[in-house]
Amino acid sequence: MARRLEGKAAIVAGAGTRGQGLGNGKAVALRFGREGARVLCVDIDPQAAEATADQIKAEGGMAEALAADVTQASDCKEVISACLSGFKKLDIVHNNVGIPGLAEIVDTSEDQWAKVFDVNVTGMFLLCKEAIPKMIDAGGGAIINVSSIASIRPLPDVAYVASKGAVDSLTLYIARRYGRYNIRANVLMLGYIDTPLARPAWDNEKVRQINLRQVPMRRFASPEEVATVAAFLASEEASYVNGVILRVDGGLSLNL
Repeated sequence: MARRLEGKAAIVAGAGTRGQGLGNGKAVALRFGREGARVLCVDIDPQAAEATADQIKAEGGMAEALAADVTQASDCKEVISACLSGFKKLDIVHNNVGIPGLAEIVDTSEDQWAKVFDVNVTGMFLLCKEAIPKMIDAGGGAIINVSSIASIRPLPDVAYVASKGAVDSLTLYIARRYGRYNIRANVLMLGYIDTPLARPAWDNEKVRQINLRQVPMRRFASPEEVATVAAFLASEEASYVNGVILRVDGGLSLNL
């Protein structure tokens, strides 16, 4: 495997996995480690963060784990401080934290709306807010924010749809305002990914077949495929890629 991230220091927020298997955040953290990055694995679940960091180290990479709630400004400050103190630099921030709302607008309470926006948008805002000044001082960096095709092809989940649209806009703002400092900000816009969080919906074979038929490639993506694209965006191979909303969906967004 190419070592495109050799010598770089990366933060992966949402680096743990819930349930059995591999989630997107963990897959990205592992890929970054395999490509030579030193990875700070951040998750609200300390055991999940530790499990990812331990796997990176078992493969010969460098990683540390940190439990943090990215919806809290103090925790985001601690995340940035931990990366700088542990790795002496900060090159990459990958924001993977997100939750669904699972309700139509008429059934969504203000508390539900606020919680989804806190996790899906405020967490990214706070971590980027803390990272950008350090990246400016260092001469640049790469920010990757995870969104969903729901932001452009709305699903019934109003809070999720609206929050992912906000992620897209936040990322484009950063790309436009801070590109002059060699900070690149891009969006990974995901379709159906075969993760432990998504898989229960496909226990219903009818739902699975409907979703598969929506994808022109007639299959779901693996988390490793997401990680491959994230590693490209984080690397110098993408040195002139800024402000891109990159669909990783097998063509799903063409059909919805």
